[in-house]
Amino acid sequence: MKTDDMILISIDDHVVEPPDMFRAHLPARYMDQAPHIVHDEEGKDQWVYEDQEMAMVGLNAVVSWPKEQWGFNPTAHAEMRPGAYNVHERVRDMNRNGVLASMCFPSMAGFSGRTFQEAKDKDLALVMLKAYNDWHIDEWCGAYPGRFIPQAILPIWDMDATVTELRRVAEKGARAVTMPELPHVQGFPSYHSDSWDPFFSAMCDLDLVMCLHIGQGLNAINLPDINFDEYMVLSTQVTVLAVQDLLWGHAMRQFPDLKIAFSEGGIGWLPFLFDRVDRHYENQRWTGQDFGSKRPSEVLREHSLACFIADPTSLKLYKEIGIDMIAFEVDYPHSDCLWPEAPEALLAQCEGAGCSDEDIEKISWQNAARFCRWDPFAVIPRSDATVGALRAQAQDVETGIVSREEWRARYEAKPYYATASA
Repeated sequence: MKTDDMILISIDDHVVEPPDMFRAHLPARYMDQAPHIVHDEEGKDQWVYEDQEMAMVGLNAVVSWPKEQWGFNPTAHAEMRPGAYNVHERVRDMNRNGVLASMCFPSMAGFSGRTFQEAKDKDLALVMLKAYNDWHIDEWCGAYPGRFIPQAILPIWDMDATVTELRRVAEKGARAVTMPELPHVQGFPSYHSDSWDPFFSAMCDLDLVMCLHIGQGLNAINLPDINFDEYMVLSTQVTVLAVQDLLWGHAMRQFPDLKIAFSEGGIGWLPFLFDRVDRHYENQRWTGQDFGSKRPSEVLREHSLACFIADPTSLKLYKEIGIDMIAFEVDYPHSDCLWPEAPEALLAQCEGAGCSDEDIEKISWQNAARFCRWDPFAVIPRSDATVGALRAQAQDVETGIVSREEWRARYEAKPYYATASA
């Protein structure tokens, strides 16, 4: 396959929310209580909501920075590549990277909506959460039909409100919701609990995807003197912990239509886990688990989509894993992201694994589109959706190294960058 002929859907990217995001989505009486940006004396930004102060983490928006500037150090919108928070610039960067469509996880709200789920005033939090979903679906995704796969966050502290919001966002066009990997880490019941059954049932009825993005469950990794390297490498193993609750609990067996996307966890854990769960099930029948005529690995495959950024060794086992459950992610604008050469990076891995052109198409876009019920060519014809066609629209997009200081100078000279809608 030629790079220019590829179609790319990234099932895992991120949005750094713009400062004005609530402007058009809240009644005036709530505006002074909404999350808002405060600039500190060093010119760094932090979101403030209730009594929480949430610094903007540099590592979440490093695209185009020199690597010596990467880190967990605080940053500001002014120091970021505008595609991190400005939807118009994001689409230009997607074009340069040959990416047709993207699913964007939250930043300020937490990858799974934790900011609002742990707020003190739950009535107010529900107002803000719904406004967040409206901004994401109507404004961010709605600005460029055909370029984003809408998702939503949920008020999981109230199951009735959760199901109601599920139905509302599905009506608005959401294809997925992002959920905690390990809700018990936040003090909610685990996925073993039948308290989640109304959620699982509604997800099946609405044919939505339950996304479990690494990050929320990191507190389950309780090691003495743990450092950033350990956290960043071991974070993928939180995905394995989340799988256990859903597989050995009742969720996957009681709700056969439940669809779960494991986001940013890679695919390397799958071959090991398939072997391990099947061997355990066959050898330890005294525990009373019953998968009927199926093996646990078969049940897991039926429910799951897993995505990768760079798993060249694991991809060589794609036939054993199952070609239909593997998807691709770019992770823009995080430190792992593949920009601006995502097509080349994916193609090199696929060719190294011996994938056919048909296999590459499944990985690069078909599996994600099928799983999310997303027609990638409903708005944009296939001839205009290829890597080559998209890049042809982005010849003027700068791809070189640009420092934080230079981005700040440009930001201050061009206020257009500061808003989502300018």
